[in-house]
Amino acid sequence: MQFSTAVRRGFRRGALRACWLVVLCAASLCETLCVPLRESVSELTERQTRAYAEVLNMRPAAARTLLGAGTDAGTLLVQDCLSITELLVSQDAARFESTVEAQDQRLAALENQTGPLAEYAAAEIRLHQAAAQVVFGQEVRGAWSLRQSYGAMQRVTERYPNYLPARKTLGMLQFFIGSLPEGYRWFLRLLGLPGSVNTGLANLRRAASQPNDFQLEARLVLALLEETYYKKPAAALALVERLHREQPENQLLVFLLISQLKKQHRTDEALAAYRARPTSPAYLPLPHLHHLAADLLLYQGQYPASRRENELFLQHYRGRHYLKDAYFKLYLACWLGGDVPAAGRYRARIGMAGRAVLEEDNYAQRFFDDPQPLDATLTRARLQIDGGYYRPALATLATFRASTATPLRNQLEHLYRRARALQLLGQPDSARVLYAQTIARAGLAPYYYAPQSALQLGYLYQLEGEKNTAKAYFQKALSYPKHEYKNSTDTKAKLALAELK
Repeated sequence: MQFSTAVRRGFRRGALRACWLVVLCAASLCETLCVPLRESVSELTERQTRAYAEVLNMRPAAARTLLGAGTDAGTLLVQDCLSITELLVSQDAARFESTVEAQDQRLAALENQTGPLAEYAAAEIRLHQAAAQVVFGQEVRGAWSLRQSYGAMQRVTERYPNYLPARKTLGMLQFFIGSLPEGYRWFLRLLGLPGSVNTGLANLRRAASQPNDFQLEARLVLALLEETYYKKPAAALALVERLHREQPENQLLVFLLISQLKKQHRTDEALAAYRARPTSPAYLPLPHLHHLAADLLLYQGQYPASRRENELFLQHYRGRHYLKDAYFKLYLACWLGGDVPAAGRYRARIGMAGRAVLEEDNYAQRFFDDPQPLDATLTRARLQIDGGYYRPALATLATFRASTATPLRNQLEHLYRRARALQLLGQPDSARVLYAQTIARAGLAPYYYAPQSALQLGYLYQLEGEKNTAKAYFQKALSYPKHEYKNSTDTKAKLALAELK
């Protein structure tokens, strides 16, 4: 029982984020559309390639028509890619058991098949199963499935060292496991899952640099990792933009494009991409697009429109993650828009809805539990910064007046928001002063402003080549105890320290 509880907590908090990205990456693009087939034993057929392309387009009926029936490895793999995509996009718990049963049947059908594609397909399907089990609350079973997948993928690379799709998936797992904060590494070691950031990146780069069935998937995963953890946003966005221009009908690419533009604070472009997205009953519904759009409209101060988008998200979404975040954003839209009764109703739903596993939901839950109200001026400034409206944010912050009665959280947020806006406007010297003031004033207060300030100072000094100072700030970012964004902050600081060695 003690082991079960520990695994649940560790996997839920430390590896759920990785599972989500694994799923996202598994539903990315495949370059077999333009790579000639070489050995039928190790590659998808032309028909399977076309079916997989429709999976990526999120057109399930078209994918099934092309794929047909069959028990060969390629058919089973693409079938599973389709079923796991449908399950995890819909987040429909009613489909979970039948999806896992179908995965077990595919795995049984693969037991007597040999060769790189067959053995890779079995390991990949087991990984899909791990993701499904974790997302739907079966963390212990998911941990065991992950262990099985990891070991099987290792054996594929050992038996077929030049089979690159296996290096893509193994590299991805090695990277995520190796980059988890130390607090979650023990349970992975207990399961026998070694991780290595450098080995993982080497495997990913090898799969991304040479032709194979999943070369573009490897390239896309690598670009997203470098954007998230190594501050290389331009390459990821350029890749996604190019792919979107080539395949504007691909709903997955639309999602990735909007996500990347949002992360890089390019709200106007992200909303333009959202409004131009393909819409047809042939596409798998993607409720999370509405949640993304709600954030973007919130950044612009379009509160009624933001509210409508999140209501659409909640109407169509069947999952348990992002619910607290959605109700929090609905609260913000109503509160800032002057609808106080509706704001109160949405605030009450935060405490009842979903799970506080992902950092967005955890932040919303902390807001719900905190008796101290938000400050409207600071909240508007935060949204403006998130949206890329840095000068308006500074103008908003200029209206904030602190006094001896101002809560410490608000004092810290004011300093941190000013620093962030100035940094993003290309004024690092001014930003550094304010980040340092945030750290000095915070002490060990349980808010994310000081650890995030330390992380940003580390990046700024790293850019200037001052490695020792950068190292000191990254270590300081790691030193803070629990706060809203500890998992992601610690992961980024840890990877930055490894890069400095």
